[in-house]
Amino acid sequence: MKKKQWRVSALLVIVSIFFVALNMRPAVTGIGPLFNVLLESLHVSNTKMSFLTSIPVFCMGLFAPFAVPLQRKLGTKTAITLLLIIIALANGLRFFKESYGLLVVTSFAAGFAIALIGPMLNAYIKKKFPTRFTTVVGIYSFGIGTGATLSAALTVTFYNHFHESWTMALGSWAVLAMIALVIWLLTIQKDQDELSETDVLSKNDARNPWKNVRAWTILIYFGLQTSLFFSMMSWLVPMIQDKGYSLVAASSMLTFMSIVQMIGNITVPILMEKWANRMGWLFSLGILGIIGFALLWLSSGAMLWIAVLIIGIVLSGLFPIGLLLPLDEAKNDEEANSWSSMVLSGGFMISAIIPILIGYCYDVTGNHTFTYAIFMLLMLGIVATTIILKKK
Repeated sequence: MKKKQWRVSALLVIVSIFFVALNMRPAVTGIGPLFNVLLESLHVSNTKMSFLTSIPVFCMGLFAPFAVPLQRKLGTKTAITLLLIIIALANGLRFFKESYGLLVVTSFAAGFAIALIGPMLNAYIKKKFPTRFTTVVGIYSFGIGTGATLSAALTVTFYNHFHESWTMALGSWAVLAMIALVIWLLTIQKDQDELSETDVLSKNDARNPWKNVRAWTILIYFGLQTSLFFSMMSWLVPMIQDKGYSLVAASSMLTFMSIVQMIGNITVPILMEKWANRMGWLFSLGILGIIGFALLWLSSGAMLWIAVLIIGIVLSGLFPIGLLLPLDEAKNDEEANSWSSMVLSGGFMISAIIPILIGYCYDVTGNHTFTYAIFMLLMLGIVATTIILKKK
């Protein structure tokens, strides 16, 4: 009976992690489907619009190192409760005013909260599920992918339903954060996830990731793959529209890519339980990604859907592997915290640059030639870091 109760409680914890993960992308990825709508409504440049994606991503990197101290001070339950409230407020404030400045402020607030939640949940999963953390990380990344899919699929639907009001479309995501908050409060016990004195003392035995070459290589990999994700979520719709497609058709392709990615986020980690060769997975996904982005660049019609399918598969595998690599290296809970924090911090800061660069290149050239070239370079960089990691 006790074993059964443990299984039920563990399942409830996983459900709560999933619902928290659902909220880690819509505040950022909800911008992409309405990119051109916001561009015209707010009368800003492509570069300024790109900041709405890059600011929260930069915050994810800037504030990630503060996750561990906050987790120690407040405990995981209280800390994530406060951060979910911030996400709900960040989304909810978008209801009230059509303002570029307000979008910047709320993007910053959402990025701050997401930055701290990520390393906390990574360490919590490693501690709570030490023998099955690959599967639970897969569920966690599946939740993130599902949140991104929902934002891609429903933001335009909300926009049309609310009589083309983009404030209502973006603000609606506050409801999802409130649901997650209730489930988290009801499910997680305050005393079951605190860092113990032993965990804190283990810091003396932990390797410093900032002085470790392998940690830096993983950081660069994570930055490249995250750059791909956020740039695609921001720019796929305008790129497809640039090929002559309508907003509805372009957003449908974004939704399709997100659905493929969502399914892959849970499927790939489960498959990795059986075939655990991380480098084999990374190299295969890297080559497949080069093919996918080449098709996206050069093709049209039905082939575009194939390109989007391939890219969705690639993105679905790259992200959970990026979460797992620092955990694979960790020898104790302290290293799980510090390595994940470093990788997420530096990786997100790298990825904040690329959407702005794409926006600037488009403002200067008026076409997406540089956009496609940037995507191809990112994929080549991922293959290169894979080779380096394999050698080491």
